[in-house]
Amino acid sequence: MLSTGCNYAKLKTNLRLAINRLKLLEKKKTELAQKARREIADYLANGKIERAKIRVEHIIREDYLVEAMEVVEIYCDLLLARFGLIQQMKTLDEGLAEAVSSLIWAAPRLQTDIAELKIIADQLAVKYGKPYALAARENGLNSVNEKLIHKLSVQAPPKILVEKYLIEIAKSHNVPYEPDSEVLAAEEEAQKVTINDPLIDLGDEAKPPEPGFISGLPQNEKSMYPGIQYPQPDLPKPFNYPVPNVCGKGAGVPPVPSTQPSGPYPGPVANPNHIGFNIDGPAPPYESVVGGKPPFNASPFAPT
Repeated sequence: MLSTGCNYAKLKTNLRLAINRLKLLEKKKTELAQKARREIADYLANGKIERAKIRVEHIIREDYLVEAMEVVEIYCDLLLARFGLIQQMKTLDEGLAEAVSSLIWAAPRLQTDIAELKIIADQLAVKYGKPYALAARENGLNSVNEKLIHKLSVQAPPKILVEKYLIEIAKSHNVPYEPDSEVLAAEEEAQKVTINDPLIDLGDEAKPPEPGFISGLPQNEKSMYPGIQYPQPDLPKPFNYPVPNVCGKGAGVPPVPSTQPSGPYPGPVANPNHIGFNIDGPAPPYESVVGGKPPFNASPFAPT
């Protein structure tokens, strides 16, 4: 009896095998690219510029392929790390959608070098259905990694990239090389156009600056947005101190007496013998106050 479900053990095994094979291929292709760079340096030294450019295009495609393999390796590692979600969930998890779609899309393009990718793509198609697999192969769901699509695309590299490779190879191997001036000029012109393009379309008619505007200085908010009604800020108000209640209850100032004094206080003219005492009669004699004893002299030099 044939099994109709996904073979999880087979899927996990081929994911691990694919990671190991990808690492070996990346290392091998990187070493071959280093040797090819030395050959290109020899071409430049001998004046074979056109042959060096053709050889550089091959190196660029190999570098793209190595970068694409690195992306596929990351996705295989991600599926292994989240293999429990693949086993337990019947539907595709959102965190795995890009990895699954990218592996299915890359399988027919890399299966010549990595045969395990075909087995991985077949098991994922069994798990999530053939309609999903067909849509992923054509990127109908727009869920395939854009970098992977760019690196595996079949197209000639741009001329400016070829020139940059040649300049770098000549510099690293101490070989004289004069880059193509037309290609560099076209690249500079393209950069100027990109820099001068406005990020926001302000319309066909450019508004002139308002009076009083100085370039390089920030404008006032009200002059920048004249149509907006700005709220008026609350101005500070002075503090009104309360009037002291002199005669009221609870006031800190004593009240004014309601009756006049009974008589005038004696002054020094009216009472010359008793200055400082508010009495009308003369002061009593000293003996009647202290009982006939002489007063005590605090100083020994005072007269007795």
